[in-house]
Amino acid sequence: MVLVGGILVILGVSLASTNYLIDIEAPTKLFMAIKAQISDRLTFLILLNLFLLVLGAMLDIFSALVIMVPLLLPIALGYGVDPVHLGIIFLANMQLGYLTPPVGLNLFIASYRFKKPIIELYRATLPFFAILLAALLIITYLPLLSLALPGRM
Repeated sequence: MVLVGGILVILGVSLASTNYLIDIEAPTKLFMAIKAQISDRLTFLILLNLFLLVLGAMLDIFSALVIMVPLLLPIALGYGVDPVHLGIIFLANMQLGYLTPPVGLNLFIASYRFKKPIIELYRATLPFFAILLAALLIITYLPLLSLALPGRM
Protein backbone atom coordinates (compact mmCIF):
# COMPACT_ATOMS: atom_id res chain seq x y z
CA MET A 1 0.00 0.00 0.00
CA VAL A 2 2.92 2.32 0.64
CA LEU A 3 4.08 1.84 -2.97
CA VAL A 4 0.59 2.52 -4.34
CA GLY A 5 0.33 5.62 -2.12
CA GLY A 6 3.69 6.88 -3.41
CA ILE A 7 2.63 6.36 -7.02
CA LEU A 8 -0.67 8.14 -6.40
CA VAL A 9 1.14 11.11 -4.85
CA ILE A 10 3.46 11.33 -7.87
CA LEU A 11 0.55 11.12 -10.30
CA GLY A 12 -1.48 13.65 -8.29
CA VAL A 13 1.32 16.20 -8.28
CA SER A 14 1.98 15.56 -11.98
CA LEU A 15 -1.66 16.10 -12.82
CA ALA A 16 -1.82 19.28 -10.74
CA SER A 17 1.26 20.70 -12.47
CA THR A 18 -0.20 19.83 -15.87
CA ASN A 19 -3.46 21.60 -15.05
CA TYR A 20 -1.54 24.66 -13.89
CA LEU A 21 0.54 24.72 -17.09
CA ILE A 22 -2.59 24.49 -19.21
CA ASP A 23 -4.31 27.24 -17.20
CA ILE A 24 -1.43 29.66 -17.83
CA GLU A 25 -1.47 28.68 -21.54
CA ALA A 26 2.07 27.33 -21.43
CA PRO A 27 1.60 25.06 -24.49
CA THR A 28 0.69 28.02 -26.70
CA LYS A 29 3.56 30.15 -25.42
CA LEU A 30 5.97 27.23 -25.75
CA PHE A 31 4.84 26.58 -29.33
CA MET A 32 5.40 30.22 -30.29
CA ALA A 33 8.87 30.20 -28.76
CA ILE A 34 9.82 26.94 -30.46
CA LYS A 35 8.33 27.99 -33.80
CA ALA A 36 10.53 31.10 -33.75
CA GLN A 37 13.65 28.91 -33.42
CA ILE A 38 12.74 25.75 -35.37
CA SER A 39 11.32 26.16 -38.83
CA ASP A 40 10.90 22.62 -40.18
CA ARG A 41 9.33 19.35 -39.06
CA LEU A 42 12.52 17.27 -39.38
CA THR A 43 14.47 19.46 -36.97
CA PHE A 44 11.55 19.39 -34.55
CA LEU A 45 11.49 15.57 -34.64
CA ILE A 46 15.25 15.36 -34.04
CA LEU A 47 15.04 17.67 -31.04
CA LEU A 48 11.90 15.91 -29.80
CA ASN A 49 13.72 12.56 -29.81
CA LEU A 50 16.69 13.99 -27.93
CA PHE A 51 14.43 15.64 -25.37
CA LEU A 52 12.33 12.50 -24.87
CA LEU A 53 15.40 10.29 -24.49
CA VAL A 54 16.69 12.53 -21.71
CA LEU A 55 13.23 12.66 -20.18
CA GLY A 56 12.93 8.87 -20.32
CA ALA A 57 16.24 8.50 -18.54
CA MET A 58 15.12 10.84 -15.73
CA LEU A 59 11.39 10.21 -15.19
CA ASP A 60 9.17 7.18 -15.02
CA ILE A 61 6.77 6.78 -17.91
CA PHE A 62 3.59 7.64 -15.99
CA SER A 63 4.86 10.99 -14.74
CA ALA A 64 6.30 11.80 -18.16
CA LEU A 65 2.96 11.03 -19.84
CA VAL A 66 0.92 13.13 -17.45
CA ILE A 67 3.29 16.10 -17.46
CA MET A 68 4.64 16.23 -21.01
CA VAL A 69 1.92 15.02 -23.38
CA PRO A 70 -0.39 18.01 -22.80
CA LEU A 71 2.58 20.30 -23.48
CA LEU A 72 3.99 18.43 -26.48
CA LEU A 73 0.75 17.60 -28.29
CA PRO A 74 -0.13 21.17 -29.41
CA ILE A 75 3.47 21.74 -30.50
CA ALA A 76 3.58 18.49 -32.48
CA LEU A 77 0.24 19.29 -34.11
CA GLY A 78 1.66 22.67 -35.11
CA TYR A 79 4.46 20.89 -36.97
CA GLY A 80 2.04 18.45 -38.62
CA VAL A 81 2.85 15.39 -36.52
CA ASP A 82 -0.10 13.02 -36.17
CA PRO A 83 -1.16 12.39 -32.53
CA VAL A 84 -0.94 8.59 -33.00
CA HIS A 85 2.55 8.94 -34.43
CA LEU A 86 3.54 11.22 -31.55
CA GLY A 87 2.26 8.64 -29.07
CA ILE A 88 4.32 5.87 -30.66
CA ILE A 89 7.41 8.09 -30.75
CA PHE A 90 6.83 9.04 -27.11
CA LEU A 91 6.48 5.45 -25.90
CA ALA A 92 9.46 4.21 -27.93
CA ASN A 93 11.62 6.98 -26.45
CA MET A 94 10.43 6.23 -22.92
CA GLN A 95 11.27 2.54 -23.31
CA LEU A 96 14.71 3.41 -24.64
CA GLY A 97 15.13 5.81 -21.72
CA TYR A 98 14.49 2.91 -19.33
CA LEU A 99 17.72 1.36 -20.66
CA THR A 100 19.90 4.43 -20.20
CA PRO A 101 21.70 5.70 -17.11
CA PRO A 102 21.25 7.32 -14.61
CA VAL A 103 17.80 5.87 -13.95
CA GLY A 104 17.68 2.86 -16.30
CA LEU A 105 14.91 1.25 -14.29
CA ASN A 106 14.84 -1.95 -16.37
CA LEU A 107 18.55 -2.46 -15.80
CA PHE A 108 18.27 -1.99 -12.05
CA ILE A 109 15.49 -4.56 -11.89
CA ALA A 110 17.52 -7.01 -13.99
CA SER A 111 20.59 -6.38 -11.84
CA TYR A 112 18.65 -7.20 -8.70
CA ARG A 113 16.89 -10.22 -10.22
CA PHE A 114 19.95 -11.85 -11.80
CA LYS A 115 22.42 -10.69 -9.15
CA LYS A 116 24.77 -9.13 -11.70
CA PRO A 117 26.63 -5.82 -11.40
CA ILE A 118 24.86 -2.94 -13.13
CA ILE A 119 27.96 -2.07 -15.21
CA GLU A 120 28.00 -5.59 -16.65
CA LEU A 121 24.37 -5.21 -17.66
CA TYR A 122 25.03 -1.82 -19.27
CA ARG A 123 27.71 -3.39 -21.45
CA ALA A 124 25.56 -6.41 -22.27
CA THR A 125 22.63 -4.27 -23.38
CA LEU A 126 24.59 -1.89 -25.64
CA PRO A 127 23.91 -3.91 -28.85
CA PHE A 128 20.20 -4.03 -28.01
CA PHE A 129 20.24 -0.32 -27.22
CA ALA A 130 21.69 0.33 -30.69
CA ILE A 131 18.97 -1.82 -32.32
CA LEU A 132 16.23 -0.05 -30.38
CA LEU A 133 17.71 3.34 -31.28
CA ALA A 134 17.72 2.39 -34.97
CA ALA A 135 14.09 1.24 -34.64
CA LEU A 136 13.22 4.54 -32.96
CA LEU A 137 14.74 6.49 -35.83
CA ILE A 138 12.83 4.39 -38.36
CA ILE A 139 9.58 4.88 -36.42
CA THR A 140 10.16 8.62 -36.18
CA TYR A 141 11.16 9.40 -39.74
CA LEU A 142 8.91 6.92 -41.57
CA PRO A 143 5.46 7.78 -40.20
CA LEU A 144 3.82 5.45 -42.73
CA LEU A 145 4.92 2.51 -40.56
CA SER A 146 3.06 3.87 -37.57
CA LEU A 147 0.02 5.23 -39.33
CA ALA A 148 -0.76 2.71 -42.07
CA LEU A 149 -2.55 0.15 -39.89
CA PRO A 150 -4.79 2.62 -38.04
CA GLY A 151 -5.71 4.08 -41.45
CA ARG A 152 -4.47 7.59 -40.62
CA MET A 153 -2.31 8.13 -43.70
